[in-house]
Amino acid sequence: MNFAVLGAGGWGTAVARLLANQGHDTTLWARDPDRASQIDRDRCNTKYLPDIDLPGALTITADIGVAVNADALVIGVPSIGMPDVLERIVANKSSSRIIINLAKGMNRETHQTMSELIAAAIPTARVFTLSGPSHAEEVGRDMPTAVVLAGSNLDLGQTLQREISTARFRVYLSEDIRGVETCSTIKNVIALATGISDGLGYGDNTRGALITRGLAEMVRFGRQSNVQDATFFGLSGLGDLVATCTSRHSRNRAVGVRLGRGESLEEIMADMTMVAEGVFAADIVYALACEKSIDMPISSAVYRMLRGETDPHSLVTEIMTRAPKREDC
Repeated sequence: MNFAVLGAGGWGTAVARLLANQGHDTTLWARDPDRASQIDRDRCNTKYLPDIDLPGALTITADIGVAVNADALVIGVPSIGMPDVLERIVANKSSSRIIINLAKGMNRETHQTMSELIAAAIPTARVFTLSGPSHAEEVGRDMPTAVVLAGSNLDLGQTLQREISTARFRVYLSEDIRGVETCSTIKNVIALATGISDGLGYGDNTRGALITRGLAEMVRFGRQSNVQDATFFGLSGLGDLVATCTSRHSRNRAVGVRLGRGESLEEIMADMTMVAEGVFAADIVYALACEKSIDMPISSAVYRMLRGETDPHSLVTEIMTRAPKREDC
């Protein structure tokens, strides 16, 4: 099977490396021709995945027409870049009928998940989402990682599962694609909250409380969309929540840390080279929670802080001093 990975950020590059090292005919597409030339020349993505060598067999290109007719397209761009990439795929009359999404977010205008957005643009595609606790920096170094591949066609999913899995990259299968995408969106918002707590100098107790109560928010939200319980407590739910809320590699946590230390969101965003999905997801999660009357105090507090309506100390105090209640979801 041949693959094309569209998007040469850290995660897209790590997945392309993994597939090429598995012996698959793999192409990595970079939007920027200069970036494609640099990666091809140095066999390393020095901007997004430095110090990690890429196999010589991996094809690098800035011509999307070269890439879009692979057996399977792997879209490794942030959610905000998905509409543009889909337009390019359609414009180039791609013959690919398998699309694997790597983005962890929803569309800001329509509130669609990425799989819903892909299916609307390319109705003939069989769509999957690959998610879970999987920082590119660690996958690129072949550290043991487990992820979930979600899609409605489980027979095809089993084939992809075998093609993608390695001795260090274990792929589980799920049919709950909307649930996987919902959990992967909400966990980024909670990671902003734990980062803010860390930036304020609070400790493990606070972080543990935020992760646990963040999981409760994820469950309350997801059950409104018929997310399966196994998904909440699986790799794309609890697994990715813990990793994103605690890791030094987490962009969402890093943004939260800087907010907690008093930097403005504008300063932080201007300084970043990669996208922190939680900044966009906070708006979406807040809007959907209000629409469905779902109690999500952590997510709501993060949303208001990003809008400048509260400050880091007030955010944590507000969450910790809510009216006493039973511990349930």
